[in-house]
Amino acid sequence: MDRDRIELRSAAAAHAMLLRSLGPVRDRSEASRDRAARAHRALRERRRGFLERHARTVYRAATEDFRRPLRLAALAEAATLRFPGLLPDADQLAADADLPQAHKEGWELDQGLFFHAMLADPVAGNHLLDAMRAPTDRAAGLLARFEATGTVMLPAVTVTRIGHTATLTITNTHCLNAEDNGHVADMETAVDLVLLDEQSHVGVVRGGVMDHPRYRGRRVFSAGINLVDLHAGRISFVDFILGRETGYIAKILRGTASGPAGPVLKPWVAAVDSFAIGGGMQLLLVFDRVIAASDSYLSLPAAQEGIVPGVANLRLGRAAHHRLSRDVILWGRRIRATEPDARYVIDTVVEPASMDEAVEDAAARLDSPAVVANKRMLVAAEEPQDVFRCYLAEFARVQAERLYGADVLAKVHRFSDGASR
Repeated sequence: MDRDRIELRSAAAAHAMLLRSLGPVRDRSEASRDRAARAHRALRERRRGFLERHARTVYRAATEDFRRPLRLAALAEAATLRFPGLLPDADQLAADADLPQAHKEGWELDQGLFFHAMLADPVAGNHLLDAMRAPTDRAAGLLARFEATGTVMLPAVTVTRIGHTATLTITNTHCLNAEDNGHVADMETAVDLVLLDEQSHVGVVRGGVMDHPRYRGRRVFSAGINLVDLHAGRISFVDFILGRETGYIAKILRGTASGPAGPVLKPWVAAVDSFAIGGGMQLLLVFDRVIAASDSYLSLPAAQEGIVPGVANLRLGRAAHHRLSRDVILWGRRIRATEPDARYVIDTVVEPASMDEAVEDAAARLDSPAVVANKRMLVAAEEPQDVFRCYLAEFARVQAERLYGADVLAKVHRFSDGASR
């Protein structure tokens, strides 16, 4: 172990020196790009080998023998301090932070290797997933206000409690509720508030009314990942790509892993107006009831965009069947809410004017202790955390690779030029 640490640190230092000598990615000649690529591959092989031999030791050291639960970003920081060279350091990450995706060094690939190893280890992986389902400090700081007033407004989400139903209204209206780093952070805070608030028995997620010219005055559920931000390099691999799945989406499905009164699980309703594209459709697969307007549609265009649609590859086939999941994910099929196959994702379809009433009725029907108990057992049977953990370990590695695929970089250029989202 000691020798491996010394060799890794030395190799990473030499690698950093080489990259500095080659200059910024955007200014490198073809020969310099090839040289940098070879150096990246060599260091990643060394990092992969180190993690294959020492993953649990790294996690144990970073978390002080499992006594200090850490979220994803904090875990990476702690591992970087204790094992120099295992991950890109703070200066390297900062230098890449404001660059377009095509001009980055690709440190997400190294982060993908790290989190693949952490999640692949059953002990470390489950400890990490439980840490990610703890309530956030931000939500804890807002809880008293929400308990007293029943309303909290965040930049991308507004939470309002009426009776025992708490509604999260997504308000990223300038981009048709496309998902970005701020949206993911706000959603997790909002989900935490609903789970921690004893007066909130059922959660509802619905898109707000748009001010976008094409949908002005209409509600929209979600346009999926913000492709403009993806091209601009503003989508965080740790906080968005991985944090979204292990944070608020995991909490909707499994509840909190801890809290002032212990773990908390509640039923959730999704209300789909207009469309649920990409991440929006992914999200529907963890809800207990999905209500959709008859003029809405669903799609998962991730394969066309070049990336993996989160955990939909695990969940859609289970919810439907393998032919439909391939038709939607690989072929890009769009499903109208009124089509027969929509029943695999949508529970109830109503006319747009009847959405409010249908959502209210669904929330009232789910407000029962027996619903919570049965949801807990359904989740345990359908998707044990170990199944999710194993999938996510592979996802961390594959999605990082996809973010730097030549096809992805070309496509995000095209999407951003159109600025359609």
